[in-house]
Amino acid sequence: MDILEKVVNFREEERQLKWEGTFAEYLEIVKQRPFVAQTAHSRVYNMIKSSGLAEKDGHKMYEFFGNEIFGLEGAIERLVEEYFHPAAKRLDVRKRILLLMGPVSGGKSTIVTMLKRGLERYSLTDEGAVYAIKGCPMHEDPLHLIPHHLRKDFSDEYGVRIEGNLSPLNAMRLEKEYDGQIENMKVERIFFSEDKRVGIGTFSPSDPKSQDIADLTGSIDFSTIAEFGSESDPRAYRFDGELNKANRGMMEFQEILKCDEKFLWHLLSLTQEGNFKAGRFALISADELIVAHTNEAEYRSFIANKKNEALHSRIIVMPIPYNLRSSQEERIYEKMIKESDISDVHIAPHALRVAAIFSILTRLRNSKKQGVDLVKKMRLYDGENVEGFNQVDVEEMKKEYPDEGMEGIDPRYVINRISSTIISKEVPSINALDVLRSLKDGLNQHASISEEDRENYMNYIAIARKEYDEIAKKEVQKAFVYSYEESAKTLMDNYLDNVEAYCNKNRLRDPLTGEEMNPDEKLMRSIEEQIGISENAKKAFREEVLIRISAYARKGKRFDYKSHERLREAIQKKLFADLKDVVKITTTSKTPDESQLKKVNEVIARLIDEHGYNSVSANDLLRYVGSLLNR
Repeated sequence: MDILEKVVNFREEERQLKWEGTFAEYLEIVKQRPFVAQTAHSRVYNMIKSSGLAEKDGHKMYEFFGNEIFGLEGAIERLVEEYFHPAAKRLDVRKRILLLMGPVSGGKSTIVTMLKRGLERYSLTDEGAVYAIKGCPMHEDPLHLIPHHLRKDFSDEYGVRIEGNLSPLNAMRLEKEYDGQIENMKVERIFFSEDKRVGIGTFSPSDPKSQDIADLTGSIDFSTIAEFGSESDPRAYRFDGELNKANRGMMEFQEILKCDEKFLWHLLSLTQEGNFKAGRFALISADELIVAHTNEAEYRSFIANKKNEALHSRIIVMPIPYNLRSSQEERIYEKMIKESDISDVHIAPHALRVAAIFSILTRLRNSKKQGVDLVKKMRLYDGENVEGFNQVDVEEMKKEYPDEGMEGIDPRYVINRISSTIISKEVPSINALDVLRSLKDGLNQHASISEEDRENYMNYIAIARKEYDEIAKKEVQKAFVYSYEESAKTLMDNYLDNVEAYCNKNRLRDPLTGEEMNPDEKLMRSIEEQIGISENAKKAFREEVLIRISAYARKGKRFDYKSHERLREAIQKKLFADLKDVVKITTTSKTPDESQLKKVNEVIARLIDEHGYNSVSANDLLRYVGSLLNR
C-alpha cells in the first residue's frame, strides 16, 4: 500500500467515525457508555493507562512513554500517580497547573508533545470518543444543556456528574435556533487536533508589548457589531483564543514563567473554578488540563517574588531531571541520531556508550556512602552488580540528593559535538575516540561552563577514556577467542569441577588415564587472581560459587558462566590473558606473516559480523588495542 492509499484509507476511517445527532440521541450514548462524558484529566489518565503497564526496578513503566522517554521511570511514575491519577478521580490536584520543571533538553517538551499526539490518536478510538455541541467554537460539553436543578436527578440516573455552565453563545443558540428545546440541539463527535485547534491549545510568550490577551480568551468581531447591535452579544465575539480552543482537552503553556503577569492571572479562576472571563460575558466554563514547562532558574526566581504567591499555590511542580542511567542515555542519543540527517553515518559500537558515561558523570553527585566513587555509583544506578553493594544501597544513595540530575551536560550538547565531528571531517564513520575528542574540544567553546566545572568535565572525559580502554580490550578479546562462548564454557566447567572437589574434599579422575588426582589448585588460582581473590579469600569465594549453583538448581534454572558476574569477569580475563601475546603481536606487527594476517582478517570479520563494526572502525579498534597492550 503506497502513501496515497494510506491517506485515503485514513480519511475513510475518520469519515466512518463521524457521528451527528440530537441531544436526546446523545443521551442514549451516555447511558450505554458513560465514559464518553469523562473529564479532560480523566481522559488523559485513561489514555496513558490504556497503552499498558509493566514493572521494572521497582518502578511502574507506562508503555505510553516507552519509545520516547528513557531513564525517567521514577519521574514519569510520580507524574502519573501523583497528578494524573488523582486528577482523574476529581481530587483537588486537577485544580492545579501542572508545571514540568527541569534542565534544558531533559524531556519536558517531549512529554507534553506525546500527551498532545496521544490525545489526537485517543480521540479516534471508542474509549477516547469526545462529543460536543455542533457548531460551538469551544466544542462545549453537551451535558451543559441539562439545567442545574435537574443535574442531581441526572447523576442518579446516568451515574455521571456534570460540572460547568452553558456558554453565552450556546445559551443564545438554544433559545433562538431550538426554541429552548434541549433535546433537539445538535451534537457531533469531534476529533482532537492541534493543527485544526480542536481540544488542544498552545501558548508561547512573545513581546509583552505586542501580545494581546485576546490570544488566550478571544476577541470582539467588530465587523459584526453593526449586524448584532452590541459588543455583549455573543454572536459578535470570536471565541477563538487558545483557552477557548483547548476546552475538553489540554492547554500547553510554553515557558510559562516568561509570560506577562496579565496572562497568568487568567489561570487563577480557570484552575480553581474551571472558568475564565472573556469580553462582556459571564464567566465561561472550560474543562482542560493545563500543562506548562520551565527551567529551574526561572522557577526559583518566580517563587521568590511575593506577588506570585496566589498563582504559585495553584501550581503542582513535577521535577523532570536528566536521566541518570548510562544505558538509557545511549538510547536517547540513538533516537536523536535516527531523527537527524546523520543517521546514515556509521557510528562504531561503544562510541555512544562513552559519551553516555561522560554525560552521566557530569550529572551525578558524590555519595556520602563509604567506598562509592562516581563510576561505581553510575554502574549501580544502571543496574549493574558492584561487589559489596545492593539495591538497598542504591535507594539510599538516591535519597541523599533529591535534586540529583537537575544539572550537568545535556543530550543536545553531545549530539551537537558528534554532528560537528562528522560534518567537519566529512567522514563516513566515527569511533569512541573521535567522540571523546570532540566532547573535549567543545568544552573550551562552552561559554556557560564555569572554570571549575570545565576542570571536572575534563576529568570525566579521562574517566570515560579509561572505561573505553577496558571495553575495547574486552571487545578484541572476544573476537580473538575462537568460539568464545564454547571456550568460556569449557574453562568454567573445568573450574567448577575442581571447585566442587576442593570444597567437598574429593579427588578428581583424569579423563584419559583414569587415575585419581587432587584438584588443580594452579588452574583455580589462575582464574581467581584475575579478579583479585586473595589466598585467604579463595575458600569463601569457591563456596559462594557452589551456593549460587545450588540456588539455580533449586529454581530449575541453568547455571552458566554469565550467571555469576565475578566468575564471568575472571574467565574473560583469564582467556584474554592466555591470548594477550598473540593479540599484541598480531595487532602491532607492521609486516605480519601469513598466519598473522589470516588471524587479523578473521578477527576483523568477526568484529564486523558479530559486533557491529565496519571495516574502518574494526581496523581502528585493533590498532588502538595493540597500542594499549604495548604500553
